[in-house]
Amino acid sequence: MNASILEKIDAKKGEMSKSQRLLAEYITANLDSVGYMTAKELGASVGVSESTVVRFALELGYDGYPDFRAELESSRKRTLTTPQRIKLSSIRSGGDIVEAVMSADIESLRSTLASLDRAELDKVVENLIGAKRIYVLGNRSSASLAQFLYLYLELVFDNVKLIQATSGNEIFEELFRIDEADTLIAISFPRYSRRTVDAMKFARERNATTVALTDSIKSSVADNATHVLLAKNDIASVVDSLVAPMSLLNVLIAALCRRKREELERTYGELEEIWDEYNTFDKRN
Repeated sequence: MNASILEKIDAKKGEMSKSQRLLAEYITANLDSVGYMTAKELGASVGVSESTVVRFALELGYDGYPDFRAELESSRKRTLTTPQRIKLSSIRSGGDIVEAVMSADIESLRSTLASLDRAELDKVVENLIGAKRIYVLGNRSSASLAQFLYLYLELVFDNVKLIQATSGNEIFEELFRIDEADTLIAISFPRYSRRTVDAMKFARERNATTVALTDSIKSSVADNATHVLLAKNDIASVVDSLVAPMSLLNVLIAALCRRKREELERTYGELEEIWDEYNTFDKRN
């Protein structure tokens, strides 16, 4: 996406005013940080008015500055290296890392709630209930999310498989029997795992239903998705924020549990007896 934005800027350079050329030069030189700036902040950094920034975004073909900023942020997150993340998090956090990280997480939750497509979520729930087999995949930091989802799906269904491959070829081997009656849930956030992207493509070629849990409809993981569930993840430190994605998984699990309530009550009734018999939990408190 960065190239797309730069191409748009380059195509418009001959028509730009002096203020707009200053903006273009600043954005080109500071792609890593501009996606986090408001129109007012960007204008102040360049020495132009907020309205000039908004008009600049409109003339590049965006619906407004928020649309321009969203595309820039999404593309930047996808390509940001770890050293760049460290530098950016230092700039954003200032002297209060606690405030910066937790505020970013709270904003991610608010943004995810505001933009959640309830109809799409319902479709995913219906599909999972009717699927012959459910495959769950997440690599790198998303592996923890996949493990969490698998843990609870396995209590709701008896047809769930966690993909734990360590190489691209092994992923295809584990997905070898996937077909049109099955569903693959793939979880990936910037920088998107190549293995996860390839697995989604493989599953779609086999006519399986594919569900992407990611941060943007423009993400490479969403390219081969039948359904997309979006969760905001911000960068306030070198650590990937999984707060909003985890919350969205909680929503999905809760929705499935509500639909499968009677079976789940029986399952947990039996599990409680097993847990008691084998002293699974510490009962001293």
